Amino acid sequence: MDATGSGYPVRLDLAAPLTVARWRPLVNWILAIPQFIIAAGLSYLRRALLIVSFFMVLFTEQIPEQLFNVLVMSYRYDWRVKSYGLWMRESYPPFNFNLVSSDDGVDPASLSVVYPAKLTRWMPLVKWFLAIPHYFVLIFLYVASVFVVIVAFFAVLFTGNYPAGMRDFLVGVTRWAMRVRAYVGFLRDEYPPFSLT
Repeated sequence: MDATGSGYPVRLDLAAPLTVARWRPLVNWILAIPQFIIAAGLSYLRRALLIVSFFMVLFTEQIPEQLFNVLVMSYRYDWRVKSYGLWMRESYPPFNFNLVSSDDGVDPASLSVVYPAKLTRWMPLVKWFLAIPHYFVLIFLYVASVFVVIVAFFAVLFTGNYPAGMRDFLVGVTRWAMRVRAYVGFLRDEYPPFSLT
């Protein structure tokens, strides 16, 4: 069902060339400052909407599709900005606020979440607890990601190419984390796989 073939209804990928200008690691984070500000604002909005979503699922067993689309859009925007800020691609992310759960394909960093027809009423009460094993694994993956980003910084600086394995690892960690966020954030009831793919 998803781009990586796992069948999980949360799809995250990056389809960009591995060739990156050598100067990008030095300035991409600066060029992305306006985008980071917008992403931070969307993050605050998302937190407020997650509280609303909690009660919607608890009382109605679903999230209104418009609310669902706003949440997915905020995650998608965040992913596009982070992939640019970490010089994983050259193209500047668009100021795109398309309120759909399926990615519109206007950017190489894609994120889609399939809208669920119905969610389990009591699951918002326990999802945070059920996801604890994922949190432990993600802590180690985030620590590894820091080292990968440092090595990739010098690799791009000296070769002009993002090492494929390193970028795949970072995309995989982001994919894993997004699946956990979608599960804990009431977007999906399926337990996320322990997988980078």
